[in-house]
Amino acid sequence: MASAPKSVICPACSYKNASMATRCVSCGATMDLGPRSKADASRSRYAGQTGFSVGWCVIAFVVLGVLTGALVLGLPMVVTQLDFEGSNGMLVSIPVWFVGGLLIGMISPGRTFIEPVVAALFVAVPTVMYLWAYQTVRVLPGFMYVIMGMIGVMFTLIGSYLGERIQMGPPPKTVE
Repeated sequence: MASAPKSVICPACSYKNASMATRCVSCGATMDLGPRSKADASRSRYAGQTGFSVGWCVIAFVVLGVLTGALVLGLPMVVTQLDFEGSNGMLVSIPVWFVGGLLIGMISPGRTFIEPVVAALFVAVPTVMYLWAYQTVRVLPGFMYVIMGMIGVMFTLIGSYLGERIQMGPPPKTVE
């Protein structure tokens, strides 16, 4: 009679993973079976990302910048009935940043969900300044644009995290 394959317990979160797993399905920590200190285990429990990739941050900046520019600046030039100035531009930018974070989260290797957030910060600053400076119809105070920009950055984080979860696929069935 063949014995069932053993499960491997994650040292960071105690999730039961399949025996051939190299990363934890639950928290993304590496499944290093060697001796670990408690400090390493607690750090990997809270830090799902192992490092910061400048390359993926630049890629995320380009993707978010192009999507934002195309929708907020380019689309009203083509379809003259659309006018995304002021608060309407911010309301359009928030879902654009979510989708951009989702795309980067789906295509980036490993767990890289912080890079789109940093890129969104660099895209949000000029977007907020542009939309606030050129508002003519829907006049909002400047702090509202900053708040809406931070909401957009938060939605980028949510989108990139969901993209990472989609990329990882459904968790494999644990061996009990």
